[in-house]
Amino acid sequence: MASPLDIFRGDLLAGHVALVTGGGTGICRGIAEAYARLGADVCITSRKQEVLDKTAAELRAATGRAVIGIAADVRKPDDIASAIKQTVDKFGKLDTIVNGAAGNFLSPAAALSPNGFKTVIDIDLNGSFNTARAAFEYLQKAGDGLVLNISATLHYHGTPLQIHASAAKAGVDAMTRNLAVEWGRFGIRCVGIAPGPIDDTEGMKRLAPGDVGDKARAAIPAGRFGAIDEIAAAAVFLRSHAAAYITGHVLVVDGGHCVATPPLGVSF
Repeated sequence: MASPLDIFRGDLLAGHVALVTGGGTGICRGIAEAYARLGADVCITSRKQEVLDKTAAELRAATGRAVIGIAADVRKPDDIASAIKQTVDKFGKLDTIVNGAAGNFLSPAAALSPNGFKTVIDIDLNGSFNTARAAFEYLQKAGDGLVLNISATLHYHGTPLQIHASAAKAGVDAMTRNLAVEWGRFGIRCVGIAPGPIDDTEGMKRLAPGDVGDKARAAIPAGRFGAIDEIAAAAVFLRSHAAAYITGHVLVVDGGHCVATPPLGVSF
């Protein structure tokens, strides 16, 4: 089966340098691989160096591009600032950041601890701001900087057991719009992607196991879960010159899931 990435020219992203948080696994690994395959140099970050080392080696072998892994906790501004500086030292510039580091779990609001709520906010929302803020001076120097925030569709309706992640991603979407307004004059675009249910990801395995996943799939107008490559293709488009006039927008890639009723296909 053809990949949605096959339509892109092989050198489309040549000359670009991207840092992808959460790039060791899942959707963000797929974005990192797509960027590298199309000519970009890439740094992936997460908290576990051993995961990054394995993924970076696999991506180098698969793409023939320079892919490095630097451990960093996005909740710690000094960590992510150091990773960004090391990326610039290695590649000479930085023009793209993908904010994909995220945390999530299922919990009723009445049983969710303040620390559990805060942890997800710290990773998803504060971590995205920490990364964007630390990258600002380099994105400004690049002249065509891009902040790409990986959001979700949870907060476009009420989603049971997901108040923490919904609040975090609503904040991420607001940040996308605000940074687009403030940083546009510096040559920096800020956009987002809101994936729906995506197959072969740890999130779907943990958040929609068994019958829950089957019911969710049945409620999607497209009739299936999405693929990692479909999110990666959207990320490539948004980095490309074809999207040069797009900023402040969050692109929903979910097969119509968030406009279906009921959105989860389950009662609560």
